[in-house]
Amino acid sequence: MIVPGLPHHIVQRGHNRDVVFIEDRDYEYYLDNLAEWKAFFGLQVYSYCLMTNHVHLIVGANDCPGDIGRLMKRLAGRQTRFVNKMEGRTGSLWESRYKISPIETDAYLLQCSRYVELNPVKARMVSRAEDYRWSSYRARIGLEPCEWLDTSPVFEALGKSVKAQITNYAGFVNKAKEAKSEEAFIRGAVERNQLTGSHAFIDEVERRTGVRVEYRSRGRPPSTRE
Repeated sequence: MIVPGLPHHIVQRGHNRDVVFIEDRDYEYYLDNLAEWKAFFGLQVYSYCLMTNHVHLIVGANDCPGDIGRLMKRLAGRQTRFVNKMEGRTGSLWESRYKISPIETDAYLLQCSRYVELNPVKARMVSRAEDYRWSSYRARIGLEPCEWLDTSPVFEALGKSVKAQITNYAGFVNKAKEAKSEEAFIRGAVERNQLTGSHAFIDEVERRTGVRVEYRSRGRPPSTRE
C-alpha cells in the first residue's frame, strides 16, 4: 500500500540476503542514483541507511503512488547492472520485491528515522550512529553536507533553530534503548507491508484508500518528548 502525501519506510534486501555493497564505489553509486531519481519523480527522502546486504529508505510519496515503485525499479536496475559489470557477474542482485510501510507522520516519522539510522549500531558495525558513513545520520546532525536530503516539518518542530533541532534529534536517537517495543513494532510493520501508526491513523488510511487493513496490534503512539 502506498498512500499519497505520506512518508514510507522501505526495505530492500539482496538476493538470498547476499552482499550488495562491497566497495565504497558501490555505496556512492547507489546514493548518486537515489539523489537523481528522487528529484526526477518529485519524491522526498527523509532518511536512508545502506547496509552491506540491504537498504532502508524513508521516502515521502507524491500524488502519484506508482512513482515510488518506479524509483525502486530504477535504483535496483542500475545497481544490478553496475555491480554485475564491476564484478564480472550475472543475475539478480536484489530480492524480487521490496517491503514498504506507510508511516503516521507526526507520531512515527522520527521513530522510523531513528530505527533506520541505528541499523549499523544494532548490527555492531559501529559503536555510534555518527561513525557510519552510509546513512543519513551524519548529514542530519550537520557533520557532512547532503543537499538532496529532505527535512520534515516534524524534525523542524524539534527546536526553534537548526542547532536546537540537531541537538534534540541527537538526544532522541541516543535514547533508543528506551524504545525496544517501538523498534519491534516498526520492524514488524515493514516486514508485513502494513501501516506504521495508531488505530486512528489506520482508520483514516482505510477511509482515504478504501482498502481494509487487517493488522491492528498498535495502540496509542509513543511520545517524542525528551
